[in-house]
Amino acid sequence: MLLYPFRWLRWLIGSLLARFGRPPDYVTFLVEDEPPALPDPPVPFWQRPFSRSRLSMRELGERVEAIGRDTRIKGVILHLRPVPFSMAGLQDLREHIGRLRGKGKRVIAWAPFYTTPTYYLACACDEILLLPTGGVMPLGFASTGMFLSDALARVGIKADFVQVSPYKSAADVLTRSSMSPELREQVTWLLQSNHDQLVDGIASGRGMQPDAARKLIDESPYDDAGALAAGAVDAVVTEEQIPARLGTGARIGDWDQARRKLPRPAPRLRRGRYVALMRIEGTILDGRSGRPPIRPPVNLPLIGEARAGDLTVVQLARQVAHDGRAAAAVLYVNSRGGSATASQSMFAALETIAARKPLVVVMGPVAGSGGYLVSMPGRWVIARPGTLTGSIGVLTGKLVTAGLWEKLTATRETVAFGKNVTLESDDHAFTPEERRIVEAHVASIYESFLKLVAASRHLDRDAVKAIADGRVWTGAQALDRKLIDELGGLDAGIAKARALASLPESARVIEVQPPKRSAPPRTLPTAASLAGYVLDGVRMLNRARALAMMDVVVDSDLF
Repeated sequence: MLLYPFRWLRWLIGSLLARFGRPPDYVTFLVEDEPPALPDPPVPFWQRPFSRSRLSMRELGERVEAIGRDTRIKGVILHLRPVPFSMAGLQDLREHIGRLRGKGKRVIAWAPFYTTPTYYLACACDEILLLPTGGVMPLGFASTGMFLSDALARVGIKADFVQVSPYKSAADVLTRSSMSPELREQVTWLLQSNHDQLVDGIASGRGMQPDAARKLIDESPYDDAGALAAGAVDAVVTEEQIPARLGTGARIGDWDQARRKLPRPAPRLRRGRYVALMRIEGTILDGRSGRPPIRPPVNLPLIGEARAGDLTVVQLARQVAHDGRAAAAVLYVNSRGGSATASQSMFAALETIAARKPLVVVMGPVAGSGGYLVSMPGRWVIARPGTLTGSIGVLTGKLVTAGLWEKLTATRETVAFGKNVTLESDDHAFTPEERRIVEAHVASIYESFLKLVAASRHLDRDAVKAIADGRVWTGAQALDRKLIDELGGLDAGIAKARALASLPESARVIEVQPPKRSAPPRTLPTAASLAGYVLDGVRMLNRARALAMMDVVVDSDLF
């Protein structure tokens, strides 16, 4: 409050200085990684040399708004590199492009060559440019599964899992030697949905009929001349030739050059009611939330993922529920689930928010199994057409290592008291009696899951079961099955929360952090102890009595 006059004066001086000179006519953005939906949380100072800050979708949206407001900027050039993207992430970016075009800005895509993700993104632009000698790679989707049952048997390990149905396929990689008919069916409908979205994106962006878009896909790949002849691109030019194509005197610059010449919004008093923004990202575990000290080059479960711990999320939810100034809450979920008990604890805590104020859930690239369960307290649930969601189901099991120790000529002996105390032991597969106990436990958790979804989505329990049993859906399919309420992204979720709370469009959105006194985040390990982070995650996951986890079902060039 006391510093507000100084902040306002600083803004006034900055805005006046920004009017001297002019920003570039076209602002370039290099897209070489999929931006996360929200800014990365701050890291300790000793960890900063090992971390790389990433531009988030939310920050990118702020830049798009700034460019859209300035009449001196004519457009944006996207330099696209061939990197993996999720369909939901691509649809977030396409929405930003549409917003720019809606403000009268010209958006141009240029790439040395196009893959399926970058071409789908480029089709949202006014113009698609290609480097000479470049091309359009084979377009479409494919999924490859790996099944390790036979490989594990060679070293004396056997996976013994109980799942609600063959569609709950998260453990198939360990328990099967080939793809099950149910998994093949599921992967087929997911890829078909993604393919339909690709066809629609190409048809609308290139001004052609859906059949022509399918033909364009099926006749790929194209070299530079072939892409031009087929209408896949608008011109073949080097990056150095782009200024001449834009017109005489066109000035091109990056965001840093443009930012200094753009007026900034006036500062506001940090008072009044606001929308609280929360996140559940990564594997859901019993414990505290955390992030790996170093981002591995490949995002692998438990190793490269963040962790959403119930101890952290529950305290955060209680804080938001009792904050009188938080008029509404938006929960961003990007998780394929994990521990069923941690998911249940989060669900109960999030219900305390929903009982006091509007709670809107926005799903990211994945919100399945436990990630779907924690979304259920939301009064309104939003997902992208390409979001992977559903997977309503439960499984549990263990890896039996007795054969491995035999091969190593190692002897293990156990002394136990309690009839079923060794039920989870890795020395033996489940006995018939133990299997009955485990199946009953899984069935009980699954029944609870079904009833929670039925109550939250105002559906009949049997209607939920018909689309559950571990089945995974895209957001477009989930909308048809009433598992979500709307197709959209974070901006749509924030707008909905403001509307439900009768807040003006200018109401602030603040990402809340866990309270420091009641549940402080555990100190992250140093860069040297990445192995400790991984092993700790495995231990926490093993402690979970049952898992509400969705496997990574689609392994295409988008994922």
